[in-house]
Amino acid sequence: MLYVSRDESKTDDVMNRAYHFNYIEEKLSVLVTRIELRGKLNILDLHLHSENFYLHFMNKLFGWQLVNMNVTKHNVEAIDLIDKKGKIVVQVSSTATKQKIESALTKKNISAYSGYAFKFVSISKDASELKKQSYKNPHNLCFTPQSDIYDIKSILSIINTLEIENQQNIFSFIKQELGKDTDITKVETNLAKIIKILASEEWDSPTANFKTESFDIERKIKHNDLDSACVIIEDFAANTNRVDKIYEEFDKLGVNKSSSVLASIRNMYVRSKDSISADDLFFDVIDQVLQRIQSSSNYSPIPFDELEMCVNILVVDAFIRCKIFEDPEGYEYAAAR
Repeated sequence: MLYVSRDESKTDDVMNRAYHFNYIEEKLSVLVTRIELRGKLNILDLHLHSENFYLHFMNKLFGWQLVNMNVTKHNVEAIDLIDKKGKIVVQVSSTATKQKIESALTKKNISAYSGYAFKFVSISKDASELKKQSYKNPHNLCFTPQSDIYDIKSILSIINTLEIENQQNIFSFIKQELGKDTDITKVETNLAKIIKILASEEWDSPTANFKTESFDIERKIKHNDLDSACVIIEDFAANTNRVDKIYEEFDKLGVNKSSSVLASIRNMYVRSKDSISADDLFFDVIDQVLQRIQSSSNYSPIPFDELEMCVNILVVDAFIRCKIFEDPEGYEYAAAR
């Protein structure tokens, strides 16, 4: 069983929090910049998409049940999103002025929502000064500028203080919504860098050599009762040929990096395998590899989504080569690797 000291556990949480927050901050900052720039060019597609993005984002962040007002009523003045159960109305805007907010609060149609909480979300501009202003509110909506006006800065401050699991949920959402398409050339370049880093690190004494044939993937997944991890395995299994190619290039230089990398991943698996469930174990191995890379003196930072993709590929490759998780005894081997 793996015993983690309190200090080590705190260090892991700090590292996880740092890379989750850095990724979220990067993606939201890029979105803000693009909205602002495209607005100046009168290209407003991102403004329209942002309504639905913030609908789901705010629901994830605060547990609201917002829906888009345009689904039921087209071009409703002053209100973009509404949570009828929580009695919340939201305006999402790239214009962040006192006049914009006050115009919304004084619109005649908003009188139907007296008693609702009014929230204003600035999607491209800093709204710090707006929080200090006072506003006409003739229809008696619940509105406290300091807490009910949001911009990227204030949203990031909230995310930075979330519990680690909640921050992970926001990270996953941002990754799905704002992640980039895969650049295969960049993936292979990053894989080579990461393999080199892992192979150069000093590890605990390596485990014994294990066979490198691969079983039928679906049978091995079922044999090990993997559920959530199945998605990762299926998504990245097709990349094992790229890993083979990189290992072979290193081998031509007389350095057997595949053996070192696979042994290191195997060691992480062995140290943790008796302490947690199969799915948690799979993701724990991924986290350990990520942290080992990021803490290496040889590591030059790359965008987190690219790093995570490469680590997923390497861990899935180790799974297919039967370096981690049990062999499904009684099944025939697939073609040897």
